[in-house]
Amino acid sequence: MSDKKIIFFDIDGTLLDDDKKMPLTAEKAVFALKDLGHEVAIATGRAPFMFKDIREQLEIDSYVSFNGQYVVLRGEVVATNPLNREALQAMTDLALTHNHALVYMDHMDMKANIPNDELVERSVQTLKAKISVGYDPLYFQGRDIYQTLLMCTAEEEPFYEAVFKAFDFVRWHPSSVDVVPHSGSKAKGIREITSRLGIADQNQYAFGDGLNDVEMLTAIHNSVAMGNGCDEAKAAAKMVTKRADEDGILYGLQKLGLLS
Repeated sequence: MSDKKIIFFDIDGTLLDDDKKMPLTAEKAVFALKDLGHEVAIATGRAPFMFKDIREQLEIDSYVSFNGQYVVLRGEVVATNPLNREALQAMTDLALTHNHALVYMDHMDMKANIPNDELVERSVQTLKAKISVGYDPLYFQGRDIYQTLLMCTAEEEPFYEAVFKAFDFVRWHPSSVDVVPHSGSKAKGIREITSRLGIADQNQYAFGDGLNDVEMLTAIHNSVAMGNGCDEAKAAAKMVTKRADEDGILYGLQKLGLLS
Protein backbone atom coordinates (compact mmCIF):
# COMPACT_ATOMS: atom_id res chain seq x y z
CA MET A 1 0.00 0.00 0.00
CA SER A 2 1.14 3.51 -0.83
CA ASP A 3 1.61 6.28 1.74
CA LYS A 4 0.05 8.69 -0.73
CA LYS A 5 -3.10 10.42 0.52
CA ILE A 6 -6.26 11.04 -1.47
CA ILE A 7 -8.89 13.65 -0.69
CA PHE A 8 -12.39 13.54 -2.19
CA PHE A 9 -14.54 16.67 -2.30
CA ASP A 10 -18.26 16.94 -2.89
CA ILE A 11 -19.24 19.98 -4.96
CA ASP A 12 -22.53 21.59 -3.94
CA GLY A 13 -22.42 22.83 -0.37
CA THR A 14 -18.80 21.71 -0.03
CA LEU A 15 -16.46 23.13 -2.67
CA LEU A 16 -19.24 25.56 -3.59
CA ASP A 17 -21.18 27.64 -1.08
CA ASP A 18 -24.94 28.20 -1.11
CA ASP A 19 -24.51 30.80 -3.86
CA LYS A 20 -22.63 28.23 -5.99
CA LYS A 21 -19.40 30.18 -5.59
CA MET A 22 -16.07 28.59 -4.73
CA PRO A 23 -14.22 30.41 -1.95
CA LEU A 24 -10.69 31.36 -2.99
CA THR A 25 -9.34 29.53 0.06
CA ALA A 26 -10.92 26.30 -1.20
CA GLU A 27 -9.35 26.66 -4.63
CA LYS A 28 -5.93 27.43 -3.17
CA ALA A 29 -6.25 24.51 -0.75
CA VAL A 30 -6.80 22.06 -3.60
CA PHE A 31 -3.66 23.21 -5.39
CA ALA A 32 -1.71 23.17 -2.12
CA LEU A 33 -2.68 19.53 -1.58
CA LYS A 34 -1.53 18.64 -5.08
CA ASP A 35 1.74 20.52 -4.58
CA LEU A 36 2.34 18.28 -1.57
CA GLY A 37 1.94 15.22 -3.79
CA HIS A 38 -1.54 14.16 -2.70
CA GLU A 39 -4.28 12.93 -5.02
CA VAL A 40 -7.37 15.17 -5.20
CA ALA A 41 -10.67 13.95 -6.63
CA ILE A 42 -14.32 14.96 -6.79
CA ALA A 43 -17.25 12.88 -5.52
CA THR A 44 -20.57 14.35 -6.60
CA GLY A 45 -24.13 13.60 -7.55
CA ARG A 46 -23.68 15.75 -10.64
CA ALA A 47 -23.24 14.41 -14.14
CA PRO A 48 -19.76 14.86 -15.67
CA PHE A 49 -20.98 17.57 -18.06
CA MET A 50 -22.33 19.54 -15.09
CA PHE A 51 -18.95 20.20 -13.49
CA LYS A 52 -16.51 20.29 -16.40
CA ASP A 53 -15.73 23.92 -15.58
CA ILE A 54 -14.87 23.03 -11.98
CA ARG A 55 -12.58 20.19 -13.07
CA GLU A 56 -10.79 22.56 -15.41
CA GLN A 57 -10.55 25.29 -12.78
CA LEU A 58 -9.02 22.90 -10.24
CA GLU A 59 -7.12 20.77 -12.78
CA ILE A 60 -8.74 17.58 -11.50
CA ASP A 61 -9.13 14.55 -13.78
CA SER A 62 -10.33 11.91 -11.28
CA TYR A 63 -13.93 11.88 -10.12
CA VAL A 64 -16.91 9.92 -8.89
CA SER A 65 -20.06 11.26 -10.55
CA PHE A 66 -23.76 10.37 -10.50
CA ASN A 67 -23.37 9.44 -6.81
CA GLY A 68 -20.96 6.64 -7.70
CA GLN A 69 -22.33 5.34 -10.99
CA TYR A 70 -19.68 6.77 -13.35
CA VAL A 71 -16.08 6.75 -12.14
CA VAL A 72 -13.09 8.30 -13.88
CA LEU A 73 -9.47 7.93 -12.79
CA ARG A 74 -6.93 10.27 -14.35
CA GLY A 75 -9.13 10.84 -17.36
CA GLU A 76 -10.05 7.19 -17.94
CA VAL A 77 -13.48 5.66 -17.23
CA VAL A 78 -12.86 2.79 -14.80
CA ALA A 79 -16.36 1.85 -13.60
CA THR A 80 -19.99 2.36 -14.65
CA ASN A 81 -23.27 1.27 -13.09
CA PRO A 82 -26.29 2.23 -15.21
CA LEU A 83 -29.93 2.07 -14.18
CA ASN A 84 -31.89 -1.08 -14.98
CA ARG A 85 -33.60 -0.36 -18.31
CA GLU A 86 -36.76 -2.40 -17.71
CA ALA A 87 -37.33 -0.81 -14.31
CA LEU A 88 -36.68 2.64 -15.77
CA GLN A 89 -39.29 2.02 -18.47
CA ALA A 90 -41.78 0.93 -15.82
CA MET A 91 -41.08 3.99 -13.66
CA THR A 92 -41.45 6.23 -16.70
CA ASP A 93 -44.86 4.75 -17.47
CA LEU A 94 -46.04 5.07 -13.88
CA ALA A 95 -44.69 8.60 -13.39
CA LEU A 96 -46.49 9.80 -16.51
CA THR A 97 -49.82 8.67 -15.07
CA HIS A 98 -49.13 11.04 -12.14
CA ASN A 99 -47.77 13.80 -14.40
CA HIS A 100 -44.38 13.52 -12.69
CA ALA A 101 -41.62 14.50 -15.10
CA LEU A 102 -38.35 12.61 -15.40
CA VAL A 103 -34.93 13.84 -16.51
CA TYR A 104 -32.72 11.12 -17.97
CA MET A 105 -28.98 11.62 -17.58
CA ASP A 106 -26.08 9.88 -19.25
CA HIS A 107 -22.46 11.02 -19.16
CA MET A 108 -23.00 13.40 -22.08
CA ASP A 109 -26.39 15.08 -21.68
CA MET A 110 -29.75 15.28 -19.92
CA LYS A 111 -33.22 15.16 -21.45
CA ALA A 112 -36.68 15.53 -19.92
CA ASN A 113 -39.66 13.41 -20.93
CA ILE A 114 -42.11 16.32 -20.49
CA PRO A 115 -41.36 19.58 -22.34
CA ASN A 116 -40.99 22.86 -20.44
CA ASP A 117 -41.88 21.31 -17.09
CA GLU A 118 -41.88 23.98 -14.38
CA LEU A 119 -40.45 21.74 -11.65
CA VAL A 120 -37.63 20.54 -13.90
CA GLU A 121 -36.62 24.08 -14.75
CA ARG A 122 -36.96 25.29 -11.15
CA SER A 123 -34.85 22.52 -9.63
CA VAL A 124 -32.08 22.52 -12.25
CA GLN A 125 -31.81 26.31 -12.04
CA THR A 126 -30.79 26.01 -8.38
CA LEU A 127 -27.54 24.35 -9.49
CA LYS A 128 -26.61 27.58 -11.30
CA ALA A 129 -24.73 25.51 -13.85
CA LYS A 130 -24.50 26.59 -17.47
CA ILE A 131 -26.73 23.80 -18.72
CA SER A 132 -30.16 23.44 -20.23
CA VAL A 133 -32.50 20.47 -20.18
CA GLY A 134 -33.62 19.37 -23.63
CA TYR A 135 -36.72 17.36 -24.48
CA ASP A 136 -36.55 13.76 -25.63
CA PRO A 137 -39.07 11.35 -24.07
CA LEU A 138 -37.20 8.37 -25.54
CA TYR A 139 -33.70 9.43 -24.49
CA PHE A 140 -33.43 6.54 -22.02
CA GLN A 141 -34.02 3.91 -24.68
CA GLY A 142 -30.98 2.18 -26.16
CA ARG A 143 -28.38 3.95 -24.03
CA ASP A 144 -26.94 3.71 -20.52
CA ILE A 145 -28.65 6.10 -18.09
CA TYR A 146 -26.75 6.53 -14.85
CA GLN A 147 -29.14 8.76 -12.95
CA THR A 148 -32.66 10.06 -13.37
CA LEU A 149 -34.31 13.02 -11.72
CA LEU A 150 -37.88 12.35 -10.64
CA MET A 151 -40.06 15.38 -10.02
CA CYS A 152 -42.15 14.60 -6.96
CA THR A 153 -42.58 15.84 -3.41
CA ALA A 154 -41.16 14.18 -0.32
CA GLU A 155 -44.69 12.99 0.48
CA GLU A 156 -45.01 11.30 -2.93
CA GLU A 157 -41.56 9.73 -2.86
CA PRO A 158 -42.35 6.65 -0.67
CA PHE A 159 -44.84 5.48 -3.29
CA TYR A 160 -42.02 5.08 -5.82
CA GLU A 161 -39.63 3.63 -3.25
CA ALA A 162 -42.12 0.86 -2.46
CA VAL A 163 -42.59 -0.09 -6.12
CA PHE A 164 -39.06 0.19 -7.54
CA LYS A 165 -36.66 -1.86 -5.43
CA ALA A 166 -34.02 -1.73 -8.18
CA PHE A 167 -33.51 1.95 -7.40
CA ASP A 168 -32.44 4.15 -4.51
CA PHE A 169 -34.02 7.56 -4.13
CA VAL A 170 -31.97 10.43 -2.71
CA ARG A 171 -33.65 13.80 -2.32
CA TRP A 172 -31.65 16.85 -3.30
CA HIS A 173 -34.41 19.44 -3.86
CA PRO A 174 -37.97 19.95 -2.52
CA SER A 175 -39.30 19.13 -5.99
CA SER A 176 -36.75 16.57 -7.19
CA VAL A 177 -35.16 13.31 -6.14
CA ASP A 178 -32.11 11.54 -7.60
CA VAL A 179 -32.86 8.02 -8.80
CA VAL A 180 -29.77 5.78 -8.82
CA PRO A 181 -29.18 2.01 -8.92
CA HIS A 182 -29.95 0.27 -5.64
CA SER A 183 -26.97 0.23 -3.29
CA GLY A 184 -24.92 2.37 -5.65
CA SER A 185 -23.16 5.13 -3.72
CA LYS A 186 -20.26 7.55 -3.67
CA ALA A 187 -18.55 5.15 -1.25
CA LYS A 188 -18.57 2.35 -3.83
CA GLY A 189 -17.36 4.69 -6.54
CA ILE A 190 -14.54 5.88 -4.31
CA ARG A 191 -13.41 2.29 -3.73
CA GLU A 192 -13.03 1.88 -7.50
CA ILE A 193 -10.41 4.63 -7.38
CA THR A 194 -8.66 3.89 -4.10
CA SER A 195 -8.27 0.18 -4.89
CA ARG A 196 -6.64 0.95 -8.23
CA LEU A 197 -4.26 3.45 -6.63
CA GLY A 198 -3.50 1.17 -3.69
CA ILE A 199 -4.20 3.87 -1.12
CA ALA A 200 -4.63 2.61 2.44
CA ASP A 201 -7.84 3.34 4.34
CA GLN A 202 -6.09 5.62 6.82
CA ASN A 203 -4.86 7.79 3.94
CA GLN A 204 -8.34 8.41 2.51
CA TYR A 205 -10.22 11.65 3.22
CA ALA A 206 -13.63 12.95 2.16
CA PHE A 207 -15.58 16.19 2.58
CA GLY A 208 -19.35 16.39 2.10
CA ASP A 209 -22.56 17.98 3.33
CA GLY A 210 -25.67 16.24 1.97
CA LEU A 211 -27.80 13.13 2.26
CA ASN A 212 -26.00 11.63 -0.72
CA ASP A 213 -22.73 11.97 1.21
CA VAL A 214 -23.77 9.90 4.24
CA GLU A 215 -22.44 6.56 2.98
CA MET A 216 -19.20 8.20 1.86
CA LEU A 217 -18.75 9.97 5.19
CA THR A 218 -19.51 6.73 7.04
CA ALA A 219 -17.14 4.59 4.98
CA ILE A 220 -14.13 6.87 4.60
CA HIS A 221 -11.59 6.71 7.42
CA ASN A 222 -11.07 10.49 7.65
CA SER A 223 -14.43 12.07 6.83
CA VAL A 224 -15.44 15.69 7.30
CA ALA A 225 -18.91 17.22 7.20
CA MET A 226 -19.31 20.89 6.34
CA GLY A 227 -20.75 23.21 8.97
CA ASN A 228 -23.64 23.91 6.60
CA GLY A 229 -24.25 20.18 6.15
CA CYS A 230 -27.42 18.29 7.04
CA ASP A 231 -27.69 16.60 10.42
CA GLU A 232 -27.32 13.14 8.87
CA ALA A 233 -24.02 14.10 7.23
CA LYS A 234 -22.69 15.57 10.46
CA ALA A 235 -23.65 12.46 12.38
CA ALA A 236 -21.91 10.21 9.82
CA ALA A 237 -18.65 12.17 9.64
CA LYS A 238 -15.68 11.78 11.97
CA MET A 239 -15.31 15.57 12.13
CA VAL A 240 -17.34 18.72 11.40
CA THR A 241 -15.64 21.77 9.94
CA LYS A 242 -16.87 25.31 9.37
CA ARG A 243 -19.36 26.29 6.68
CA ALA A 244 -18.33 26.33 3.02
CA ASP A 245 -18.62 30.13 2.97
CA GLU A 246 -16.53 30.39 6.15
CA ASP A 247 -13.41 28.77 4.61
CA GLY A 248 -14.59 25.36 5.84
CA ILE A 249 -12.45 23.42 3.36
CA LEU A 250 -9.20 25.09 4.44
CA TYR A 251 -10.12 24.91 8.13
CA GLY A 252 -10.93 21.21 7.89
CA LEU A 253 -7.72 20.40 6.06
CA GLN A 254 -5.73 22.29 8.69
CA LYS A 255 -7.51 20.42 11.49
CA LEU A 256 -6.66 17.15 9.77
CA GLY A 257 -3.01 18.20 9.57
CA LEU A 258 -2.96 18.01 5.77
CA LEU A 259 -2.29 21.74 5.41
CA SER A 260 -0.64 24.17 7.79
